[in-house]
Amino acid sequence: QVQPVESGGGSVQAGDSLRLSCAASGGTLGRNTIAWFRQAPGKEREFVASIRWYSVTSYANSVKGRFSISRDQANSAIYLQMNSLKPEDTAVYSCGAGSPIASTMATTRGYNYWGQGTQVTVSS
Repeated sequence: QVQPVESGGGSVQAGDSLRLSCAASGGTLGRNTIAWFRQAPGKEREFVASIRWYSVTSYANSVKGRFSISRDQANSAIYLQMNSLKPEDTAVYSCGAGSPIASTMATTRGYNYWGQGTQVTVSS
């Protein structure tokens, strides 16, 4: 069992960058796939990016080319580097851990453990 803990959110201007972190409270992420989801007010939670334990990554079309997900060498944290931020990126960002199959990779059903979320606000 892994308990994700997010950090790194904040308020920035459009065009700025932020880096979010998702750390394992127990020290290691194991062989879990880690994914970032986000939820804006009044909208459903949506997939942002994921990384398998063997470092294969996936991205939502809306963030491709702007966001990058990576894993540290100790396998204790996942990072989401967000560049060229837009106001529409404003949301609570949460990371989930689990063992999704291909069809559930981009859905919340694929993940068993969730962090508390971190707010990202991008102003124009």
